[in-house]
Amino acid sequence: MKEYLIFAQIIVSIVLVILILLQQRGSSLGSVFGGTGEFYTARRGMEKKILWATTIFGILFVTLALLNLLI
Repeated sequence: MKEYLIFAQIIVSIVLVILILLQQRGSSLGSVFGGTGEFYTARRGMEKKILWATTIFGILFVTLALLNLLI
């Protein structure tokens, strides 16, 4: 069981890093694809989904870390 938890934590950490890198404050999601933005606006659409996914994967990462510590 411990091996599965470690493997799951590695996968979650890789996804979490990717999601964090997709978030660029001030430049918005458009700068990832070559666009430039000079001002910060409210998160809508895909940016909001990336924010929620980052939050969920962050909580999942901490939960897996605590489970690995306890087991």
